[in-house]
Amino acid sequence: MATASDLSVGQFIRHNGELVQIIEYIHRTPGNLRAFYQGKMKNVKTGKSVENRFNPGEKVDIVRVEVRELAYLYKEGDSLVCMDNESFEQYNISETYFGDAAPFMTEGMTVLVSFEEGDNPIGGTPPTHVELEVTYTEPGVRGDTATNTLKPATVSTGASLMVPLFVDMGDKIKIDLRTIQYVERVK
Repeated sequence: MATASDLSVGQFIRHNGELVQIIEYIHRTPGNLRAFYQGKMKNVKTGKSVENRFNPGEKVDIVRVEVRELAYLYKEGDSLVCMDNESFEQYNISETYFGDAAPFMTEGMTVLVSFEEGDNPIGGTPPTHVELEVTYTEPGVRGDTATNTLKPATVSTGASLMVPLFVDMGDKIKIDLRTIQYVERVK
């Protein structure tokens, strides 16, 4: 068993019987009180955030998590079917693990999936950027470029996002999957 002073951001621990990932972890030393660790954690299954104080010598249960690169194949109901490129084993990964980026994912893209104790998926991370073609958007109005005006656009995966007025149908655009925002036009 590890102690609270061994923890760092990004680690998975079992806290109150639930699997959580540490998002923020700060060592605090208030003036006339004992030092402690302030941790902000995200529940892996529910996605809820929890904050807790740890004493420096407090025992914690660190969970070993394996991260694998998988190829996204196709969507099946509420899960995404991904394949290990080395063993060709297929896994059904919950769409919620990829958050808002799931509708923008294309077949064949490489994703990172976290596994607990063998083949139990507990999280997924899409690539940071994706390049997609705009399939539908309204034409931009000439002269309306004094401000950073945005318009809705639908991309080849069927998902929608806001793009600048100069983007037209047929343009390839780069999208940041962390924030689901337009980055640039791709030539």
